[in-house]
Amino acid sequence: MSMAATPLFRAEDLCKSYHSGTEKIHILKGVNLTINRGEMMAIVGASGSGKTTLLQILGTLDTADSGELFFEGKDLGLKTDQELSEFRNRSVGFIFQFHHLLPDFSALENVMMPGLIAGRKKDKMEGPARLLLQQVELDHRTNHRVGELSGGEQQRTALARALIMKPALLLADEPTGNLDSRAGNLVFDLIRSLCRELSLASIMVTHNTELAKQMDSSSALRDGILQQL
Repeated sequence: MSMAATPLFRAEDLCKSYHSGTEKIHILKGVNLTINRGEMMAIVGASGSGKTTLLQILGTLDTADSGELFFEGKDLGLKTDQELSEFRNRSVGFIFQFHHLLPDFSALENVMMPGLIAGRKKDKMEGPARLLLQQVELDHRTNHRVGELSGGEQQRTALARALIMKPALLLADEPTGNLDSRAGNLVFDLIRSLCRELSLASIMVTHNTELAKQMDSSSALRDGILQQL
């Protein structure tokens, strides 16, 4: 297969189960998906269907019982824990329903944090972080701490933080779930705009079927299987 034909990210036959007492509960029963650069994919499903578990496995925050993940044609299962940590930091951006911002730091410092963790100098990170905050319409809030920001502003800060390392893949778990419709639509529109602008591949877990319809593809996770809608 030529590099031009290689998808950015591919998951093959992912299976995951948990034990509850003596009972084995199968969460994922052979999930397959493929996504290319610049593509937006929605995953919908009922609460408890395994959407968050799937997203964490795709982002290598959790491991499947079986199955394979490929990034730019390379098997992620062959990487060491340290290599996977570097992969997450440099190639994957995460946005969660609960933003997980650091409350003792400003919006600017939160956006810079992934770069600082990667060992980059503060003076090298500040300019790109300010630019991202401007892109998410928060340039007037750069020095405000998390507690001084509204819910929508916090989520936009989290979006900027997710993009600071210029990842190829953006994974979003209910990023508009805790927001009112106006703030939620703004966050979604920003994600879509930045995905197009930066040729990001984006996989978003959402309960919002109206948002799902606006993406390039959408699938439902039902009975452990991902079914295209």
